[in-house]
Amino acid sequence: MSNTSTNVLRAEFTSEVGTFRLATSIHADRHEIVAVRGPNGIGKSTLINTIAGLVAVTSGYITVDNVTVDQYTERRFVPPQHRNIGVVFQDYLLFAHMSVLQNVAFGLRARRTPRADAAIMARELLDTFGIADLAERMPGQLSGGQAQRVALARALVLRPPLLLLDEPFAALDTSVRAEARRSLVSALQSFQGACVLVTHDDDDAAIATRTHHLS
Repeated sequence: MSNTSTNVLRAEFTSEVGTFRLATSIHADRHEIVAVRGPNGIGKSTLINTIAGLVAVTSGYITVDNVTVDQYTERRFVPPQHRNIGVVFQDYLLFAHMSVLQNVAFGLRARRTPRADAAIMARELLDTFGIADLAERMPGQLSGGQAQRVALARALVLRPPLLLLDEPFAALDTSVRAEARRSLVSALQSFQGACVLVTHDDDDAAIATRTHHLS
Protein backbone atom coordinates (compact mmCIF):
# COMPACT_ATOMS: atom_id res chain seq x y z
CA MET A 1 0.00 0.00 0.00
CA SER A 2 1.19 3.47 -0.73
CA ASN A 3 -0.36 4.97 2.41
CA THR A 4 -2.47 4.19 5.45
CA SER A 5 -5.46 6.31 4.44
CA THR A 6 -8.85 4.66 4.45
CA ASN A 7 -9.55 6.19 1.03
CA VAL A 8 -8.95 3.73 -1.79
CA LEU A 9 -11.29 4.65 -4.64
CA ARG A 10 -12.61 8.12 -5.34
CA ALA A 11 -14.21 8.70 -8.72
CA GLU A 12 -16.57 11.14 -10.37
CA PHE A 13 -16.69 10.88 -14.12
CA THR A 14 -18.47 10.38 -17.39
CA SER A 15 -17.35 7.80 -19.94
CA GLU A 16 -18.68 6.69 -23.29
CA VAL A 17 -18.84 3.38 -25.15
CA GLY A 18 -20.33 3.86 -28.59
CA THR A 19 -23.53 5.81 -28.11
CA PHE A 20 -23.83 4.83 -24.43
CA ARG A 21 -22.84 7.44 -21.85
CA LEU A 22 -22.26 6.70 -18.17
CA ALA A 23 -22.23 9.51 -15.60
CA THR A 24 -21.57 8.50 -12.00
CA SER A 25 -19.63 9.02 -8.82
CA ILE A 26 -18.45 6.25 -6.53
CA HIS A 27 -16.12 5.77 -3.59
CA ALA A 28 -14.79 2.79 -1.66
CA ASP A 29 -12.74 2.74 1.52
CA ARG A 30 -10.29 0.19 2.81
CA HIS A 31 -11.96 -3.02 4.02
CA GLU A 32 -15.20 -2.16 2.23
CA ILE A 33 -16.99 -4.42 -0.24
CA VAL A 34 -19.20 -2.16 -2.33
CA ALA A 35 -21.89 -3.93 -4.33
CA VAL A 36 -22.85 -2.08 -7.53
CA ARG A 37 -26.48 -2.76 -8.45
CA GLY A 38 -28.74 -1.64 -11.23
CA PRO A 39 -30.84 -2.95 -14.14
CA ASN A 40 -29.29 -4.53 -17.22
CA GLY A 41 -27.84 -1.99 -19.60
CA ILE A 42 -27.41 0.71 -16.96
CA GLY A 43 -23.61 0.67 -17.23
CA LYS A 44 -22.30 -1.63 -14.49
CA SER A 45 -19.64 -3.21 -16.69
CA THR A 46 -18.77 0.18 -18.18
CA LEU A 47 -18.13 1.39 -14.64
CA ILE A 48 -15.69 -1.47 -14.02
CA ASN A 49 -13.99 -1.01 -17.40
CA THR A 50 -13.56 2.72 -16.85
CA ILE A 51 -12.02 2.34 -13.39
CA ALA A 52 -9.77 -0.43 -14.73
CA GLY A 53 -8.57 1.82 -17.55
CA LEU A 54 -10.12 -0.05 -20.46
CA VAL A 55 -12.33 2.98 -21.16
CA ALA A 56 -11.11 6.55 -20.70
CA VAL A 57 -13.16 9.17 -18.89
CA THR A 58 -14.66 11.97 -21.00
CA SER A 59 -14.92 14.23 -17.95
CA GLY A 60 -14.03 14.02 -14.28
CA TYR A 61 -11.42 11.96 -12.48
CA ILE A 62 -10.53 8.60 -10.89
CA THR A 63 -8.08 8.18 -8.00
CA VAL A 64 -6.89 4.85 -6.63
CA ASP A 65 -5.01 4.78 -3.33
CA ASN A 66 -4.59 8.58 -3.60
CA VAL A 67 -3.00 8.29 -7.06
CA THR A 68 -4.84 9.98 -9.93
CA VAL A 69 -5.15 7.39 -12.71
CA ASP A 70 -7.54 9.30 -14.95
CA GLN A 71 -8.30 13.03 -15.13
CA TYR A 72 -9.82 14.59 -18.20
CA THR A 73 -8.88 18.22 -17.63
CA GLU A 74 -5.21 17.35 -17.04
CA ARG A 75 -5.15 14.85 -19.91
CA ARG A 76 -3.81 12.30 -17.47
CA PHE A 77 -4.40 8.63 -18.24
CA VAL A 78 -2.58 5.74 -16.56
CA PRO A 79 -2.67 2.52 -18.66
CA PRO A 80 -4.48 -0.47 -17.12
CA GLN A 81 -1.30 -2.43 -16.43
CA HIS A 82 0.05 0.41 -14.28
CA ARG A 83 -3.07 1.12 -12.21
CA ASN A 84 -2.34 -1.38 -9.43
CA ILE A 85 -5.88 -2.75 -9.62
CA GLY A 86 -6.95 -6.38 -9.50
CA VAL A 87 -9.78 -7.24 -11.89
CA VAL A 88 -11.88 -10.37 -12.36
CA PHE A 89 -14.21 -10.31 -15.37
CA GLN A 90 -17.27 -12.47 -15.99
CA ASP A 91 -15.40 -14.93 -18.22
CA TYR A 92 -12.22 -14.84 -16.05
CA LEU A 93 -9.86 -14.39 -19.07
CA LEU A 94 -7.28 -16.95 -17.93
CA PHE A 95 -4.30 -17.42 -20.22
CA ALA A 96 -5.13 -20.66 -22.02
CA HIS A 97 -1.49 -21.50 -22.81
CA MET A 98 -0.36 -21.17 -19.18
CA SER A 99 -0.81 -23.53 -16.25
CA VAL A 100 -2.78 -22.48 -13.19
CA LEU A 101 0.44 -21.68 -11.35
CA GLN A 102 1.77 -19.65 -14.27
CA ASN A 103 -1.51 -17.73 -14.52
CA VAL A 104 -1.40 -16.73 -10.86
CA ALA A 105 2.31 -15.89 -10.97
CA PHE A 106 2.00 -13.86 -14.20
CA GLY A 107 1.70 -10.44 -12.56
CA LEU A 108 4.61 -11.13 -10.26
CA ARG A 109 6.81 -12.21 -13.15
CA ALA A 110 5.76 -9.09 -15.10
CA ARG A 111 7.13 -7.08 -12.18
CA ARG A 112 10.40 -9.00 -12.43
CA THR A 113 9.88 -11.10 -9.31
CA PRO A 114 12.32 -14.04 -9.52
CA ARG A 115 10.63 -17.14 -10.88
CA ALA A 116 11.13 -19.23 -7.73
CA ASP A 117 9.79 -16.48 -5.46
CA ALA A 118 6.80 -15.89 -7.74
CA ALA A 119 6.00 -19.60 -7.70
CA ILE A 120 6.11 -19.72 -3.89
CA MET A 121 3.80 -16.71 -3.56
CA ALA A 122 1.41 -18.09 -6.17
CA ARG A 123 1.26 -21.51 -4.49
CA GLU A 124 0.52 -19.87 -1.14
CA LEU A 125 -2.47 -18.08 -2.61
CA LEU A 126 -3.67 -21.19 -4.41
CA ASP A 127 -3.55 -22.94 -1.06
CA THR A 128 -5.63 -20.14 0.46
CA PHE A 129 -8.30 -20.83 -2.16
CA GLY A 130 -8.05 -24.59 -1.61
CA ILE A 131 -6.81 -25.35 -5.12
CA ALA A 132 -3.09 -25.92 -4.62
CA ASP A 133 -3.52 -29.38 -6.16
CA LEU A 134 -4.52 -27.74 -9.46
CA ALA A 135 -1.26 -25.84 -9.91
CA GLU A 136 -0.08 -27.77 -12.96
CA ARG A 137 -3.43 -28.01 -14.74
CA MET A 138 -4.31 -25.93 -17.78
CA PRO A 139 -7.37 -23.64 -17.80
CA GLY A 140 -9.19 -25.96 -20.19
CA GLN A 141 -9.05 -28.69 -17.54
CA LEU A 142 -10.82 -26.61 -14.87
CA SER A 143 -14.44 -26.46 -13.81
CA GLY A 144 -16.14 -23.08 -13.71
CA GLY A 145 -15.73 -22.80 -9.95
CA GLN A 146 -12.05 -23.72 -10.15
CA ALA A 147 -11.40 -21.20 -12.93
CA GLN A 148 -13.10 -18.49 -10.89
CA ARG A 149 -10.86 -19.14 -7.90
CA VAL A 150 -7.77 -19.08 -10.11
CA ALA A 151 -8.87 -15.74 -11.53
CA LEU A 152 -9.36 -14.37 -8.02
CA ALA A 153 -5.95 -15.62 -6.95
CA ARG A 154 -4.34 -14.00 -9.99
CA ALA A 155 -6.06 -10.70 -9.18
CA LEU A 156 -5.01 -10.75 -5.52
CA VAL A 157 -1.44 -12.02 -5.78
CA LEU A 158 -0.05 -8.50 -6.24
CA ARG A 159 -1.96 -7.29 -3.18
CA PRO A 160 -3.59 -4.40 -5.02
CA PRO A 161 -5.35 -1.68 -3.03
CA LEU A 162 -8.46 -2.11 -5.19
CA LEU A 163 -10.19 -5.27 -6.43
CA LEU A 164 -12.86 -5.02 -9.14
CA LEU A 165 -15.25 -7.95 -9.66
CA ASP A 166 -17.61 -7.90 -12.63
CA GLU A 167 -20.37 -10.47 -12.03
CA PRO A 168 -17.78 -13.00 -10.77
CA PHE A 169 -20.37 -15.70 -10.09
CA ALA A 170 -22.58 -15.24 -13.15
CA ALA A 171 -20.92 -18.03 -15.17
CA LEU A 172 -21.18 -20.56 -12.35
CA ASP A 173 -23.86 -23.18 -11.85
CA THR A 174 -26.23 -22.39 -9.00
CA SER A 175 -24.98 -25.46 -7.15
CA VAL A 176 -21.43 -24.06 -6.77
CA ARG A 177 -22.17 -20.35 -6.30
CA ALA A 178 -22.56 -20.59 -2.52
CA GLU A 179 -19.17 -22.27 -2.19
CA ALA A 180 -17.62 -19.66 -4.48
CA ARG A 181 -19.02 -16.84 -2.36
CA ARG A 182 -17.65 -18.41 0.80
CA SER A 183 -14.25 -18.75 -0.86
CA LEU A 184 -14.27 -15.08 -1.83
CA VAL A 185 -15.35 -13.90 1.62
CA SER A 186 -12.61 -16.00 3.20
CA ALA A 187 -9.96 -14.54 0.88
CA LEU A 188 -11.12 -10.99 1.51
CA GLN A 189 -10.82 -11.36 5.28
CA SER A 190 -7.08 -10.75 4.98
CA PHE A 191 -7.39 -8.31 2.07
CA GLN A 192 -6.18 -4.84 3.06
CA GLY A 193 -7.80 -2.96 0.18
CA ALA A 194 -11.29 -2.16 -1.08
CA CYS A 195 -13.50 -4.29 -3.31
CA VAL A 196 -16.11 -3.18 -5.85
CA LEU A 197 -18.47 -6.01 -6.77
CA VAL A 198 -20.84 -5.66 -9.72
CA THR A 199 -23.80 -8.00 -9.41
CA HIS A 200 -27.49 -8.40 -10.15
CA ASP A 201 -27.87 -11.24 -7.63
CA ASP A 202 -29.25 -10.57 -4.13
CA ASP A 203 -27.18 -13.37 -2.60
CA ASP A 204 -23.98 -11.94 -4.10
CA ALA A 205 -24.84 -8.47 -2.84
CA ALA A 206 -25.41 -9.85 0.65
CA ILE A 207 -21.65 -10.27 1.18
CA ALA A 208 -21.13 -6.53 0.61
CA THR A 209 -20.74 -3.94 3.34
CA ARG A 210 -22.48 -1.25 1.28
CA THR A 211 -24.51 -0.94 -1.93
CA HIS A 212 -24.02 1.61 -4.72
CA HIS A 213 -27.00 1.93 -7.06
CA LEU A 214 -26.65 2.95 -10.70
CA SER A 215 -29.81 4.45 -12.16
